[in-house]
Amino acid sequence: QVQLVESGGGLVQAGASLRLSCAVSGRTYSTYSMGWFRQAPGKEREFVAAITWRTGSTYYADSMKGRFTISRDGAKNTGYLQMNSLKPEDTAIYYCATRWGGLTATAHSYDSWGQGTQVTVSS
Repeated sequence: QVQLVESGGGLVQAGASLRLSCAVSGRTYSTYSMGWFRQAPGKEREFVAAITWRTGSTYYADSMKGRFTISRDGAKNTGYLQMNSLKPEDTAIYYCATRWGGLTATAHSYDSWGQGTQVTVSS
């Protein structure tokens, strides 16, 4: 059974940086991808970025390019989302998810999800 545990969220001021982590257990094959999504109150879940575990290829939502960086550490079975120059509109619950296969922004293509970590950016 795959388990994903996010950490690293918190309350920060606009302009600050945060690094979210997603620890993966139970997924022993490298042919999968990890995605990060976020959901703000009253809004739909939004794709942020994705990475293939074996090759490290990445895919970003256009609006996330430049400020957000996705990465992974295979030895630690952990994925990361580095977020810089945070804005109040980045306030949301951030989720990591995994799926077999390649990169996609489609949430229902991911079969395992973490519980989410809250990121709040004050102005």
